[in-house]
Amino acid sequence: MIEQLDTPRSGATRTRTCLILLLCVVGSVYGCRSSEPSADAGAAPTEPSQSASSSVVETPSAVPALPSASVEPPAVAQHEGCPDEMILVPARKPVCVDRWEAILVDKSTGERLSPHYPVHRKLALKLEADWQEKRKTLGSAQAQALPVPPLPAWQRDNDAEPVAISRADQVPNGYLSGKVAKLACENAGKRLCRRDEWVRACRGKRDLQYPYGESYKQGVCNVFRSSHPAGVLHDDPSMGHLDPRLLLVEDKDGPLLRKTGAVTKCKSAWGDDALYEMVGNLDEWVEDPKGMFVGGFFSRSKKDGCESVITAHPNDYFDYSLGVRCCRDPET
Repeated sequence: MIEQLDTPRSGATRTRTCLILLLCVVGSVYGCRSSEPSADAGAAPTEPSQSASSSVVETPSAVPALPSASVEPPAVAQHEGCPDEMILVPARKPVCVDRWEAILVDKSTGERLSPHYPVHRKLALKLEADWQEKRKTLGSAQAQALPVPPLPAWQRDNDAEPVAISRADQVPNGYLSGKVAKLACENAGKRLCRRDEWVRACRGKRDLQYPYGESYKQGVCNVFRSSHPAGVLHDDPSMGHLDPRLLLVEDKDGPLLRKTGAVTKCKSAWGDDALYEMVGNLDEWVEDPKGMFVGGFFSRSKKDGCESVITAHPNDYFDYSLGVRCCRDPET
């Protein structure tokens, strides 16, 4: 967006002045460049087995913006029969498993979908408007000051067809129902993992209870955090689980939700390769007709590692803590 300077002058002095002004304008411009309500809505969600502590807490003063550019799905380059973003997990029936928890993009445009809202446009718009008002009456003054993240312009005006993309250094998408998670994987040419596949992948080549070993160690994976985001924002961990701000909360140890691959020690090793954050960060949906998610999210007060499982919610349930990683059969 460079405005051209076109001011005719006469004489040598005016010509030199024009050139100087033109160079200043161009230099300054370049120098400033910087890099529906549906069945999924359900009743007001309540999450079992979550930590209620909300000790020393910090909340960011500004909501980070999503990248404006669309996100292109990664190229499918085969590695042992799996795309590059997946790892082959050996078994009697081998399976490809995503390295990282999924982000969502729109199938036709590649536009990035907000990790802070459900996929359904009308419901997302309603939640955005509702929480603009609700936040003014809940929690501390510091909590009330945390703004509601804006729904991206494209997502406000268009119905999205979600595709799950596995990529490092991204904020993974929460607010996924089991139905949306299944659809997003299928739109990516993949599928939901079965629980046995997921557990085997999580335990790694050495078949460990936790991605890092046989004994629980606090802080190695992003789980059992001392703060609960609803406790921070609402003074009650059991309420308001569709608040779009929940995945923005930070405490004395940093952001409650971490970017994909950021918790580098929480890796399920397969040879020289690894799957990241299968324990903690977000719960992950797996294939089950009655509804099941595994792994534990950042504030879940459980220490069962790769065996962590919740079966209390049907596949149309969703809240902030629910994401997905996909599986697929390897090509032969």
